[in-house]
Amino acid sequence: MKQVMNAYRKKSMDKQKLAVLHLELNYELAVLFDAMQEENEELKIKAKRKLEKIRAELMKMEAL
Repeated sequence: MKQVMNAYRKKSMDKQKLAVLHLELNYELAVLFDAMQEENEELKIKAKRKLEKIRAELMKMEAL
């Protein structure tokens, strides 16, 4: 029974983390869009780096 509960909790936590990652992804895409509109190269680079990290996290979660 403990194993079932632990598996359920892990799955629930994964769903929450996935939701947070999607929110972060949407936010960084908005930041990147604004940076492109303002032609702010420094902000574009930062947003792209964060997007790469988020993508890596999403890929890691997908592999689980």
